[in-house]
Amino acid sequence: MPLTLFSHARCALHNPDPEHPEQPARLHAINDQLVRSGLEYVIKQVDARPAEVSDLYRAHSKLYIDELYAKAPSEGQIWLDPDTTMTPKSLPAALLAAGSGIQAVDEVMQADNQQAFCAIRPPGHHATADQAMGFCLLNNIAIAACYALDKYQLQRVAIVDFDVHHGNGTEAIFRHDDRVLFCSSYQQALYPNSGDDSSTDHILNLPLPAGCKGEQWRAAVQQRWFAALDAFAPELIFISAGFDGHAEDEMSQFLLKEDDYAWLSGELKQLANRHCHGRIVSMLEGGYDLSSLGRSVVAHLKAML
Repeated sequence: MPLTLFSHARCALHNPDPEHPEQPARLHAINDQLVRSGLEYVIKQVDARPAEVSDLYRAHSKLYIDELYAKAPSEGQIWLDPDTTMTPKSLPAALLAAGSGIQAVDEVMQADNQQAFCAIRPPGHHATADQAMGFCLLNNIAIAACYALDKYQLQRVAIVDFDVHHGNGTEAIFRHDDRVLFCSSYQQALYPNSGDDSSTDHILNLPLPAGCKGEQWRAAVQQRWFAALDAFAPELIFISAGFDGHAEDEMSQFLLKEDDYAWLSGELKQLANRHCHGRIVSMLEGGYDLSSLGRSVVAHLKAML
C-alpha cells in the first residue's frame, strides 16, 4: 500500500483540559471519518513507537529536553506557557508523536512512491529548540526532518506548513540550515504573530489576510511556492498538515474547504513524483472543529493516494 498511517491510542491520553481546543476527540474524529470514507481498508495503519531522547536532541537543546523530562508531573498538571500544559500522560504522548515521524521517514525512504501520514498529538510546529508553546511540546516535523538529514544523508528536504498559524518553531530551528526549504502559509496578525518579515531564500512565508478564501489562497501558494519548490528539487517532502484554516473552524478567519487541502496535497504529490520518487511524510498539526478536521484529513489522504 502506498500510504501508511502512523498513530497510537496513547496520543489521546494527553488531555489538557475539557475546554481546551487541542483535545483527544480530534483523533477520534479522524478515525471516524477514515472508517466512514472507506480509507481504513485502503491504507496501512501502524502503531507509533516513542522517540528516543537522542532523536529529540537533533532539533531541541539538551537543556530544554532535560528540563521537560524533569518537569513532567506525576499527578495533576503544570502549564509550560499560557496555552500549553503537561499532565502525567503528556510526555509519553509527545514522544509517540515525535517517534511516528521517525518511523514515517524510514517507511518512505525505503520504498518508492510511498507516503505516510502521522495522526498524532500533541502537535509540534510552534515548539522551538528551547521552548514549548502554542499547544506544542516537541517539534515533531523538525525532529523527523533532522533525522532524515542525518540518517539518510539528504541534502535537500522541503517542509510545507499549511496550518493557519505560522510555523514559527520550525522556522527558528532551520533558520540557518539551507538544506531545508520551509514554506508556511498563515493568517496575518494571528498567533504567534510572527513570520511576516523573516523570509529568506529558504524561508518562504506567506501571510494572508483574515477572510482569505480558497481561490486567493491557491493563487498565492502557486505564485509563491511552486517554482521555488521545483528549483529546490527536494529529496523528501514533509507536510505540517494543519486544517484550522477551514471555514468551519473557529480558530481562525480563513475560509478554506476540504477541496483546497486536497488541491495542495495533489500538487505536492506531483512535486514529489518529479523530484523524490513520490516520498512524502505528513504530520498532523492544527484543526479544531472536529467534523471539518476529519473530512479534511480524508481529503488530504485521498489526494496523496
